[in-house]
Amino acid sequence: MKTNKVHLTPAQTTGMIVKYTVCIFLAILSILPFYIMIINATRSTPEIQQSALALWPSGSLANNYAVFGKKAFDPFVGFKNSMIISTSATALTVYFSTLTAYSLVAYTWKLRNALFGFILAVMMIPGQLVSIGFYQFMHSLGMTNNLLALILPAIAAPGTVFFMRQYMIPALSMDIVASARIDGAGEFRTFNTIVLPIMKPAMATQAIFAFVTSWNKLFEPMILLTKKENYTMPIMVSQLRGDIYKTEYGTVYLALTMSVLPLLIVYFLLSKYIIAGVALGSVKE
Repeated sequence: MKTNKVHLTPAQTTGMIVKYTVCIFLAILSILPFYIMIINATRSTPEIQQSALALWPSGSLANNYAVFGKKAFDPFVGFKNSMIISTSATALTVYFSTLTAYSLVAYTWKLRNALFGFILAVMMIPGQLVSIGFYQFMHSLGMTNNLLALILPAIAAPGTVFFMRQYMIPALSMDIVASARIDGAGEFRTFNTIVLPIMKPAMATQAIFAFVTSWNKLFEPMILLTKKENYTMPIMVSQLRGDIYKTEYGTVYLALTMSVLPLLIVYFLLSKYIIAGVALGSVKE
């Protein structure tokens, strides 16, 4: 069986070399900070102070981990609390945002455009402006030092609603929804069994963003959680920093490495869905 070989001109070959070189450089540039962070987690504080950039690991990993006990740093408690908050908040954000977007796309009702405009307006408000009122509201409900105070507000995510609506408009064929209704499926069954599978790539993308945002939150957990048994991973990492005279930088890098690992795992688990195909052509006109 003969195969047709593609002959590239010198200009095309040079262009491909330049493109691959730029891509490799950008990839190395993206990975380098994480690599340095992991390497510094194995180095002692004097080694880091003498040279912050190193390409080979050292032998101070066990000593850095031993400092956790002196600082009352319990990574297992931090991981547990952060995982509970981030996983629950991500599930609520993705599901209810998709449900809200579905109501804006699949139904025609009087105040639909007004509600969408209100959602866009809420997106423009910085979270810091409402932090005092949010704390007072949670305090009046008796939900300080309660992980639910950081989970339940995730139901309202205007940015995710906006993304889901924009994705759903071209991706969701209303003929599929109409067929399900004719077959006797209820609205929630139609949404859960037909709409959600079509929205899987968008949901995976927003799940990554929601999980990373919830995991990295520091300000809100610090004002709502004051008991050590409720501390999240970012709070514990922030408390590892010492005074101006003594900071165990190796321990800080180790804590940062431990904090970043779940984010990388979530990304690698969900990244395959981002590029997955969507059933745009499942119904032919």
